[in-house]
Amino acid sequence: MDLIHAIILGLIQGLTEFLPISSSANLILIPVLTAWQDHGLIHDIAAHVGSLVAVVVYFREDLRRIFCAWGKSITQGVHSHDSLLFWYVAIATVPVGIAGYLLRDFVSLCFRSSLVIALSTIVFAILLCWADIKGQRLRPIEEINLRDAIIIGFAQVFAIIPGVSRSGITMTAGLLLGFNRKTAVRFSFLLMIPVITLAGSYEVYRYLVEGVAVNWSSFLIVALVSGLSAGLAIHYFLKFLERAGMLPYVIYRLVLGLVLFYLFL
Repeated sequence: MDLIHAIILGLIQGLTEFLPISSSANLILIPVLTAWQDHGLIHDIAAHVGSLVAVVVYFREDLRRIFCAWGKSITQGVHSHDSLLFWYVAIATVPVGIAGYLLRDFVSLCFRSSLVIALSTIVFAILLCWADIKGQRLRPIEEINLRDAIIIGFAQVFAIIPGVSRSGITMTAGLLLGFNRKTAVRFSFLLMIPVITLAGSYEVYRYLVEGVAVNWSSFLIVALVSGLSAGLAIHYFLKFLERAGMLPYVIYRLVLGLVLFYLFL
């Protein structure tokens, strides 16, 4: 993998991992617009490592507080909103973890086509728009409960279909449950940490089984660019969230879906 390929891969993965615009829908354009071959499993791992580091660093204070509260709930029996938030994130991760393990090969075989990605990109753009318009956007994160975590967790299962977007579907579910935008996005980002960790761990396992040699220079470039671009995406997404809402990302998804239909029909 050359330098330009590594930078573009890291940039696209980092920017699209946390924005509700679907990384798979964007990455499918790379071989169409260039002569590059498939970037390979090891670079998927590098991109996920960078994205994971970015979200952990950005939410380090939240994570420190949540883990401390969870520790107190275990050792001292002192329960709080933050300790419950730890369990809600864990519970919401279970459905997609099970579905990903059981259905990964089936989805890769039946839903990996370009037209499926184009269709899901458009359909879930419309759903996100509807949720942002119709959602009451009143509930803060302090009001999240077990029922909400279960619903958002099962909604996230749809993200195993390419083109849906993990962040997009969890934000959509949060908005439909009446949470304000900030809460829907924050819980979505917190939920991404165990999901990326699980997906990355599985990819590492696959890599070890395949035993492919590592080009460490391109690995580090992809990870670094992915991490930096993911951090910027998170920062500016949160900064302009209330002002811009979800409409810019809905429009982007609609245009991207139509471009994919044009290219692959």
